[in-house]
Amino acid sequence: MKKNLKRRSGFTLIEMVFVIFIISLLLLIIIPNISQQKSHATNKTDEAFITTIQGQADLYEGDGTPSLEQLAKEHYISEKQLKHANEKGITIHDGTVEKGK
Repeated sequence: MKKNLKRRSGFTLIEMVFVIFIISLLLLIIIPNISQQKSHATNKTDEAFITTIQGQADLYEGDGTPSLEQLAKEHYISEKQLKHANEKGITIHDGTVEKGK
């Protein structure tokens, strides 16, 4: 008499624990990297904005070193750019655009 053994489908507890372990390791690697990428992207955006403002300050045709307000008044930068520069603490000193510390 042969026993009719049915093949069970599904996963064992050990297989499930192993999969969860691998997923958690991947998350531990990925999550810190994502937060670093956001910080890096913000820094690059600020650098590009400062370069834009510096270019407009260099093109300014008035006397002396312009202020951000003068650049906006003369339409070298937009009001939105002026507001963004003020929020980021960007200033112009001796013809050089700098980000506040």
